[in-house]
Amino acid sequence: MERSELVQRVDEVTERLVAAVGNLSDADVREDSQLPGWTRGHVITHVARNADALRNLLNWARTGIETPAYESAEAREAGIAEGADRSVIGLLADLSGSAAAFAAAVEVMPEETWDVKVKILDSAEFPAEGVLLKRASEVVLHHTDLGIGYGPDDWPDWFAKVELDEPIATFRKDRLA
Repeated sequence: MERSELVQRVDEVTERLVAAVGNLSDADVREDSQLPGWTRGHVITHVARNADALRNLLNWARTGIETPAYESAEAREAGIAEGADRSVIGLLADLSGSAAAFAAAVEVMPEETWDVKVKILDSAEFPAEGVLLKRASEVVLHHTDLGIGYGPDDWPDWFAKVELDEPIATFRKDRLA
């Protein structure tokens, strides 16, 4: 898939998630998600912080100034925990705002910067272009994790056909074990 098409697909799955969260109530976001120990508020906050983290990687690739996705694994977890108990209005504003900031960072990426190597915490390095598929998988899989009626049968055909290593492997292990 060409990059421009993938960017459009990321926008589409993000819009679908934002719309779904907009239909939730404060009580809904405090209920358990399908991820052990996380409420729906945790999942929504995680998706928002993921947009921020991946935007950091795009800034790194664009400017050449190393900008970590997260300060540390502990800071990542703390950020999720801190935001999880907000109202649905607060969660929705964070989710949509972080998604818009991510999309703006994608928009200003010069062509030559998509090949710059970046990494998340202790992961292996990967080209900045990989951020797009990582974002799509975070949005689609965590939309599923909310447990609000969106599942693999609802995934866009293009996403269901994509070969993903870790996110899909983990998803399948957790659900099919």
